Amino acid sequence: MEDTKDLKDSKYLISNIQAQYPRFSKGQKLIAQYILKSYDKVAFMTACKLGETVGVSESTVVRFANAMGYSGYPKLQDALQELIKNKLTTVQRVEMAKEYSDDSTILKKVLKSDIDNIKDTLEEIDEKAFEKAATKLLTAKKIYILGMRSSFTIAQYLGYYLDIILDNVHIIRTDMGDAFEQTVRISEGDVLIAISFPRYSKKSYQIVDCAKEKGAHIIALTDSLFAPVASLADNILLVKSNMASFVDSLVPAFSVVNALIVSVGMKEKEEIKEYFDELEGIWKKYSVYE
Repeated sequence: MEDTKDLKDSKYLISNIQAQYPRFSKGQKLIAQYILKSYDKVAFMTACKLGETVGVSESTVVRFANAMGYSGYPKLQDALQELIKNKLTTVQRVEMAKEYSDDSTILKKVLKSDIDNIKDTLEEIDEKAFEKAATKLLTAKKIYILGMRSSFTIAQYLGYYLDIILDNVHIIRTDMGDAFEQTVRISEGDVLIAISFPRYSKKSYQIVDCAKEKGAHIIALTDSLFAPVASLADNILLVKSNMASFVDSLVPAFSVVNALIVSVGMKEKEEIKEYFDELEGIWKKYSVYE
């Protein structure tokens, strides 16, 4: 799991830079000044680009990151992104994407960002939390899946496949009445899977808070221990979703959801086989597929 200390340190990054400023070299002071003024831009700059912008070498940028206690510049970037990702407006995110000069650059940067996010997720996700989540889904009286805004696509995908495996799944839909109305009967023995990524929805937190009070087990699929729903969760599946631009990376979240579906499915494989045998007969009878 991502180190809680590192996450907390990111909250105090700016004040730490200010405190250490007198001890920096001349080049490091230039970097510090630029970060203090434009940390939202620095969070998405390469070490080389930051060096060019402030007029220092790339190695000076790396040494600055080391002086701040990070093993390398990417870790400093992670801390900056953690600091700002829920505060950036969509307009600011679009501004960050101006350096994406052509389609080829966009394709490479976005795909590389998704790859990096999946690798980081694989390295840092809590395997015990994952196992506990799969077990809880199998023993739940009823499973509620919550995802607001762009997170709804993940909720819908997870719900579609869990509904094939289990018969107690309910996707909370904002187009089908108020979310509170759909969770009013949630109780002890039920599980609520809350999927939440920046910018965090207040409504998601409110629904989770209500379900928690009613005794439901909360599984949070989110990107940070500082995400509002994480503070209420019984177990947390942390997923990296660092932004390539104004679009959040949801690819690692889908990967973790896939793994969760397979984990639950393998424990219920005989039931799934019977289900698909019956479906194949229906599909054949009504010529559903070519």
